[in-house]
Amino acid sequence: MAYFDAASSAPLHPVARQALLAALDEGWADPARLYREGRRARLLLDAAREAAAEAVGCRADELTFTSSGTRAVHSGIAGALAGRRRVGRHLIVSAVEHSSVLHSAEAHEADGGPVTRVPVDRRGRVAVGAYEAALREDTALACLQSANHEVGTEQPVAEVAAVCRAAGVPLLVDAAQSLAWGPVGGDWSLLTASAHKWGGPPGTGLLVVRKGVRFAPRGPVDERESGRAAGFENIPAIVAAAAALRAVRAEAAEEAVRLRELTERIRARVPRLVPEVEVVGDPARRLPGLVTFSCLYVDGETLLHELDREGFSVSSGSSCTSSTLTPSHVLRAMGVLSEGNVRVSLPPGTPEEEVERFLAVLPGAVAAVREKLGAPAGAAPAGGREDALVVDALGRRCPIPVIELAKVFGDVPVGGTVRVLSDDEAARLDVPAWCEMRGQEYVGEEPADVGSAYVVRRVS
Repeated sequence: MAYFDAASSAPLHPVARQALLAALDEGWADPARLYREGRRARLLLDAAREAAAEAVGCRADELTFTSSGTRAVHSGIAGALAGRRRVGRHLIVSAVEHSSVLHSAEAHEADGGPVTRVPVDRRGRVAVGAYEAALREDTALACLQSANHEVGTEQPVAEVAAVCRAAGVPLLVDAAQSLAWGPVGGDWSLLTASAHKWGGPPGTGLLVVRKGVRFAPRGPVDERESGRAAGFENIPAIVAAAAALRAVRAEAAEEAVRLRELTERIRARVPRLVPEVEVVGDPARRLPGLVTFSCLYVDGETLLHELDREGFSVSSGSSCTSSTLTPSHVLRAMGVLSEGNVRVSLPPGTPEEEVERFLAVLPGAVAAVREKLGAPAGAAPAGGREDALVVDALGRRCPIPVIELAKVFGDVPVGGTVRVLSDDEAARLDVPAWCEMRGQEYVGEEPADVGSAYVVRRVS
């Protein structure tokens, strides 16, 4: 089985496994105690903190171990907002942040705090000027991920940190996806990360708060971890996380070159092997091992099952694979095709042969799904009979509305329109994306008795 979902969780690194087993024997005692076993546990905890701080590029006393990356995000945002409450309550986030950041923003908003969500371009990248324009006198905190977890786009963290620093606003960086590849540059103020993203054990996160940043921990204060993470430290997991981070960093430069070549191979060949595909994310400023593409006329869940049967574990941001039947907030913010979305994220050590086998299997898997759904085999035929058509796709989910649009599009002449009636949230994203891919005009969305009408004009 080829595991191609490292962006969700990387396999446990062999060094982490060794460190975990050793620490289970040596690090079980309370590190706050003065007897021999406690001192031994304290030495392991301190050594792990030093190693993690060196990898991050911070002081050891600025780094706190948390029970997860999500907990690090929630504690970091809440503590920074509380520490700067005299300045104001305004929070800035990008539209493509991890859900842990957006959930914190939603909770802050529900409590009466103002939130600005900075948009991204079609490649998933924020503009530095947009962050600068969002800053206000009452801005307490800004948040920006170092790289996107769904499409791999790297963000201009150093530049955004500079404008935030000039305005006296701290910047929290979610570095979960990028920390394995190197430290985050720029004058950021807070940083979070999650060990299972780099081959450490799950249930271990990092929260870094730079000296001088106003920070007030929320909830009951605990004497452990500087009062920023309550509860008994999971020393074996912490030791394993630090060991894994050091190990992957030692391999990062060489492995990044190799994985980047493999993902570039996927980016270049998938559009040639599979018709009607959109490769998304920034083509250059991106993580080494992650590539994402979306396939027209494909049910994402069915495609993932097809690939699973062929021996490939991949992920998706498609609305067709979610219980809510709404597209990924990242793909929606980018304005790209969401249906048939596939995210390939290669763990270190992925053999070239597995990538080649994936490229050999993918065309047949996509064709099989399209055939099951009755998707059109090729482009819409020339000619046409009616100036306007209505496609009733109410009650039918992604990707059926776009499939039905493609089936009848050749029946309208150049200049004619098709109105797609749909109550599926994904249609709001996928119909305009279909138009852009096919070179047709998306007129816009109109109200309907049920759902909405998406109007498309044939221009060629």
